[in-house]
Amino acid sequence: MRNGELARDYLRRARVRLGALDVLFEAESWADVVRESQEIVELALKGLLRSCGVEPPRVHDVSAILLAERHRLPTDLQCEVDWLADISRQLRRDRELAFYGAEDLTPTDFYSRTDASAARKGARRVVKFVYPQVR
Repeated sequence: MRNGELARDYLRRARVRLGALDVLFEAESWADVVRESQEIVELALKGLLRSCGVEPPRVHDVSAILLAERHRLPTDLQCEVDWLADISRQLRRDRELAFYGAEDLTPTDFYSRTDASAARKGARRVVKFVYPQVR
């Protein structure tokens, strides 16, 4: 399925959410920065896949699809696919934990400034790579 308008909408929303990351970061809400970064990466990568004619699955981690469909992605991004897949996979692992925690883990106590910085940097980098390809 190729729906350029929907792909562009995903990227527009991902870009808007980058601003939310800064607000959350300034509030030192590290777990929320990690969670929001995952959602930004998910939206951006699903927008990329849609723009290339690949129907993204209804899962939070699209790394397997990115790797399998590498040949359909823009040439400029093909050298970044391994990294894009890695960041998708890494942030997906933290998605629920950063939001809900666990019986023995409180997200606020578990995530650090370092975790939030890395997640925010990754989200920004994904949007930076993907946005020009989808516009």
